[in-house]
Amino acid sequence: MKILVVGSGGREHALAWKLSQSPLAEVVYCAPGNAGTARDVRNLNIAADDIPRLVKFAEENAIDLTVVGPEAPLVAGITDAFQKRGLLVFGPSAAAARLEGSKVFTKRLLRKANIPTAAFAVFSNFAEAEQYISDGDEQPMVVKADGLAAGKGVFVCANRQEAREAVRSILADRSFGDAGAQVVIEECLVGEEASILAIVDGDTIVPLDVSQDHKRALDGDEGPNTGGMGAYCPAPVVTPEIMDEIVRRVLIPTVHTMKQDGCPFNGVLYAGLMLTAGGPRVLEYNVRFGDPEAQPVLMRLKTDLLEILHLAASGKLDQLEGLEWDPRPAVCVVMASEGYPGGYAKGATITGIEQADQLPDTKVFHAGTALDGDNVVNSGGRVLGVTALGDTLADARERAYAAVDLISWNGAWCRRDISDKAL
Repeated sequence: MKILVVGSGGREHALAWKLSQSPLAEVVYCAPGNAGTARDVRNLNIAADDIPRLVKFAEENAIDLTVVGPEAPLVAGITDAFQKRGLLVFGPSAAAARLEGSKVFTKRLLRKANIPTAAFAVFSNFAEAEQYISDGDEQPMVVKADGLAAGKGVFVCANRQEAREAVRSILADRSFGDAGAQVVIEECLVGEEASILAIVDGDTIVPLDVSQDHKRALDGDEGPNTGGMGAYCPAPVVTPEIMDEIVRRVLIPTVHTMKQDGCPFNGVLYAGLMLTAGGPRVLEYNVRFGDPEAQPVLMRLKTDLLEILHLAASGKLDQLEGLEWDPRPAVCVVMASEGYPGGYAKGATITGIEQADQLPDTKVFHAGTALDGDNVVNSGGRVLGVTALGDTLADARERAYAAVDLISWNGAWCRRDISDKAL
């Protein structure tokens, strides 16, 4: 089969790398890809949001399956465009992608389906939102921009003043543009976070092994929210009993309600959960593989990923005979550019990637990289996802950081406590 992966981040590098290992894969393209995908598959000079050109390439080159990595083209309707031309694509329709594209849509669906989540209120008017905050108790709360904000539109506020500032930034200052036309204000849940990724074909749900992301920029879960500074898989905080509850109370009613509402979900349903004293609560939904969760999850997956995604895109996921996993845990450490998640400089030459890649059971996934001649340079905030397997979680962590320590560029940094909470 000829495969097209859409996107340029660490998730897309992991997907392209894993899909290329399938005996069913004749060729794997990545559009536009990065310096890492350039080594493992064939890059295309087509932007991930250039839907007409992507459709044209898939038609002219008889692509058998397109796998869409990032959320923005999914929300923009790339799946609908491919399907209109009779092209097989893995990813939800624009209507179903609203689960990530609109936090207001998701919260209302959760309420309708009686799925456990934080209490919330929705506002489009700054004065009304500010009044709501002032009338409430002095307690932590979470303020979220409604639309896509590259992982940066969520503010965990310790008090009313911080909540007011967040609302002002979103609704009055329009820091996130149209993504901030509405705001969700919700109670601040306490517990441990977990990421549940499931492959869905509209009816059948196949959960993947549990991972745990690290959203805050700094060690000890301090600092601003980011797109994710590292992840590990499996996450022991989710026991088999908790997983059963998540499938029963979260995944099944979500997929059922989406189908009932006329927008069946086909793709990756990613539930970001808080494991509270009262049980799992949904923080958010994403409609694609997590980044960096995809890296350690796919590192451990032994079942043919191409077979899984092809069955799902074809509506035949019930034919899958189950998943096989490497029993060893995996840890992914994200290396970032100085200044991230704020402004950062680009174009610094990165050294040590090849040496790190040569370590046993280690893979350096590229996220924000580009080629400058023969040199790999940083081109994004999150630059690399250094991922390793180990006999134990501690062993995987040690290997990942040993690989990190071989890599350098001007301003490179990372968290030093990825997976520590499980240890």
